[in-house]
Amino acid sequence: MSETGRSGSRSKRGNEFVDLDQALNYHFRPTEFTYDNQKVIQYALSVGAGMDPGDPDELQFVYELNRGGFRSLPTFAVIFPFGAMEQIVTVPGLKFNFMNLLHGEQYLEVKRPIPIEATVTNSAHISQIYDKGSGALVIVDIHSVDENGDEIVFNQASLFIRGIGGFGGERGPSGQINIPPDREPDAIFSDKTSENQALHYRLASGDRNPLHADPALAAMVGFERPILHGLCAFGFAGRAVLKQFAGNDPARFKSIKTRFSKHVFPGESLISEMWQDSDTRILFQSKVLERDEIVLSNGAVELHAES
Repeated sequence: MSETGRSGSRSKRGNEFVDLDQALNYHFRPTEFTYDNQKVIQYALSVGAGMDPGDPDELQFVYELNRGGFRSLPTFAVIFPFGAMEQIVTVPGLKFNFMNLLHGEQYLEVKRPIPIEATVTNSAHISQIYDKGSGALVIVDIHSVDENGDEIVFNQASLFIRGIGGFGGERGPSGQINIPPDREPDAIFSDKTSENQALHYRLASGDRNPLHADPALAAMVGFERPILHGLCAFGFAGRAVLKQFAGNDPARFKSIKTRFSKHVFPGESLISEMWQDSDTRILFQSKVLERDEIVLSNGAVELHAES
């Protein structure tokens, strides 16, 4: 690597896979995401909403003519920047095999009510790159604005890339946050995913990674069958907290963050365990019933206070 970076200053440390001068603070090409009420409904169904079509609280997310109103699930906004995130494979200064890319954590903050149809512009950049030894942790910040330039949501994706660590960067925070208290959960919510849940979610989200659909490819990377998208389980957990602690009112939903700890197979049951840390802060984790394994950990939802 050269002694100087693009700006002429002394180069930061790196290795053959990571050049911090090029990759850190790299801005992706802005992308647009246009959607209508059909996409809103498709997403809601793909994360388990509407399983009881007679429940009016659920109909508000899956029926555009619902008498009580039609609204978007807050976690719908995690799919806004997918087109931007695809550019991670072309970032200068990052050389890696796509199969070594893992989605480590996701944070979503809702800035204003999510419209039921809009054209959203996403601006993404790499805000941090941490050296975890066995790999690199790449933090991508994404701001999404509406047609008037008003920010709707902020997403932050933490991407772990195996095999490219050891470049001399900062190790970063330990990540021991949002630890549930040592007591029984204040609420538990169970959802059973369908055998074709991943097939529904890949259409709703635009994430066509064959790992979620192709049995042969899933076997090649060590899974007995295709796995569910981590962000699909994220949507299930968001629904659980919204239902149990916010009266299914999306206007009260401020933010959600979680870590993707284990995979989920379509058809398995997701058990969301929730602890009320304060009037507006809920800690959670999600387990797979059939394997008794935690699949979402270090989770927290921030709510707006009841008006």
